[in-house]
Amino acid sequence: MKKSILTIAIALFVGASSLFAQDTKLVNKNGHISFYSHTAIEDIQANNYKVVSTIDMTSGAVVFSVPMQSYEFEKAAMQKHYNSPKFLDTKTYPKSKFKGKITDVSAVNFSKDGTYSVTIKGDMNMHGVTKSITEKATIRVKGGKVTLDSKMKITLADYKIAFEGGKPSTNIAKTIDVTVKTAYMK
Repeated sequence: MKKSILTIAIALFVGASSLFAQDTKLVNKNGHISFYSHTAIEDIQANNYKVVSTIDMTSGAVVFSVPMQSYEFEKAAMQKHYNSPKFLDTKTYPKSKFKGKITDVSAVNFSKDGTYSVTIKGDMNMHGVTKSITEKATIRVKGGKVTLDSKMKITLADYKIAFEGGKPSTNIAKTIDVTVKTAYMK
């Protein structure tokens, strides 16, 4: 009888602990990341609405997983070139991933409506290259919904995406603008 009570108590404790741990994590399975390239020859913009992201409200841990073939372009030819081995080679490098931390997560009250400027620091892996980055972001809490927005510039050569000749060298900017917009559910 004592063993049964002890077993039930342990099971309840473990169950409660795992429920509590899940309550600290926010998840988004359809985040939006877009990029924009401007040159004198043409502007290129692409959108990806299949970004998966999590935020741990206690530790500040942040993860973004980006399926690279999910970027959508205005022109089919741009999408084909983007995915090809000469550009992003998305068959070899199907995902980009960011793992980091909100360095000042204690300044964010996830249970109170407000707008919070934060710094996110971590490692981004894209095209087989991992680089440490630090970016500013805005977290908004409104009516129980949490959003994270950020804008950054990425230099393509930092991730071994470089075009030395031909059309790509003049049509694609060396540094692109990246916009992140995610909305999390508790």
